[in-house]
Amino acid sequence: MQCSQLSEDDFNRLTLGAQVLEADSYGAKVYLLQDGNILKVFRRKRLLSSALLRPYSQRFIDNAARLAELGIPTLEVISHHKLDIPGKTAVLYRPLPGKTLLQQSREPGFSWEAQLPPLVELIRSLHRSGIYFRSLHLGNVVVTPEHELGLIDVADMRFMRAPLPPRMVRRNVQHLARFISRENLGEQFPLAALEDALLRR
Repeated sequence: MQCSQLSEDDFNRLTLGAQVLEADSYGAKVYLLQDGNILKVFRRKRLLSSALLRPYSQRFIDNAARLAELGIPTLEVISHHKLDIPGKTAVLYRPLPGKTLLQQSREPGFSWEAQLPPLVELIRSLHRSGIYFRSLHLGNVVVTPEHELGLIDVADMRFMRAPLPPRMVRRNVQHLARFISRENLGEQFPLAALEDALLRR
């Protein structure tokens, strides 16, 4: 996908009336636009890095395409842009419809009994396909209207030629466990059952 220039004026027009979904000390990072699409801004973190040759935004686009090829529901990229600020790029995309598992887990009457098996199968399929998703957590797994599980925020991903080795599987599960602890879901989420299913050989 060609990367086109998005001027400051065009950027301001595009984000007019948008809801900021995510921000950091450098400013807004993710905008929910009035038409329902999302604009995600990427910043090169170091002056000299691999992002000079392959920006994080390009990785985001490539990873979404790879997941779609594998039949894993994910976001749909619309366009890729360079911004006027050096080191900044942006991706405009259609979000994956549905709610994240984190959102669903906070709803009355939610039970992990029904959602744990498909979550385990999704993570197994990633590991079998050699996909290491560093940002794997309940806020990045979406339950679609068709009751499938899909992935969002897919920039931080590695695709390997063989299934993940046990040490990388353990590291991935540890990332998820830390997220569950941070979100105070330890009493609800069946972490032991998940670890047993994914780490058992």
